[in-house]
Amino acid sequence: MLVCISANPAIDKRVRLAKLVPGRVNRASEVRAAPGGKAAHVAMVLQKLGADPLWIGFAGGANGQELLAGLSELGIRTVSVPMKNATRTNLEIIDEDGVVTEILEPGADVSNDECRAFTCACEAVFHEAKGGAIAIFSGSLPQGVPTDFYARLIEKMHSFGAKAFLDTSGEGLKKGLEAGPDFVKPNREEAEWLTGRTIQDPRSATSAIAKIISLGAKSAAVSLGQDGLVWKPSNSDCIFHAHPPKVSAQSAVGSGDAALAGFAYAGEKQLAAEDSLKLAAACGAANCLTELPGQVSAREVERLRELVRIEALS
Repeated sequence: MLVCISANPAIDKRVRLAKLVPGRVNRASEVRAAPGGKAAHVAMVLQKLGADPLWIGFAGGANGQELLAGLSELGIRTVSVPMKNATRTNLEIIDEDGVVTEILEPGADVSNDECRAFTCACEAVFHEAKGGAIAIFSGSLPQGVPTDFYARLIEKMHSFGAKAFLDTSGEGLKKGLEAGPDFVKPNREEAEWLTGRTIQDPRSATSAIAKIISLGAKSAAVSLGQDGLVWKPSNSDCIFHAHPPKVSAQSAVGSGDAALAGFAYAGEKQLAAEDSLKLAAACGAANCLTELPGQVSAREVERLRELVRIEALS
């Protein structure tokens, strides 16, 4: 079972216009909306790869209902935790030159009772799974949720025999590492913040990965955008660098989530290390070609996977 856990989901709205001019009236040429938040993107990519993921998340107000309906239309199973306040909206603005501007709402306040209900929902799912599952914790924490929220959930999932994959930032990432996640995937900026080390290239990412593993992760990957992915598998002394193929990107938003889905799918299928990394890099590249984050083509993933080059860094 692959379970995508979303503490701060959203409606993703992508707006296209000729040029964004701050302080002026800007008229859009196209607006598209879809289920969003990192965990939703992961679930969508997993489904395209042939998995049957389950999404667990907060949902509130009209946006929450739109989110759940959108996931249902995509055939993704959901367990929703009602919240009083409305689910947020994330705005992505793309101009005709391909410049992307993101405006991300922080997420509405979540009460203590709602946090407890979320934890109970996760426990029920993993108790039923009886081990062998992968819990994928993706995205930021909304207001009102303690910074050790993911850490406590990771500990609970481990007690049920599940593996925990973590992709978040800030204090939620730092606290989450203390719970010993099986895999963590920060991007360059998140890894630099966490380790205090500048990442200039794939080689310098290896020292950041070593630091991240010393903080508690069993395995870690750092995504470097166009420079690919650097990954140290668990129970291995090797660190690998995936060189992704060049693509004509519409937007890179959600590509890290797509790569995480590739890692999770590979973990479920128990693929070899290099095959796992090729799949993750191909998923990230395929996401750049989509109209909206997470809506990759399985055919494109397969095509791009053959073009990924893997290099051993150690």
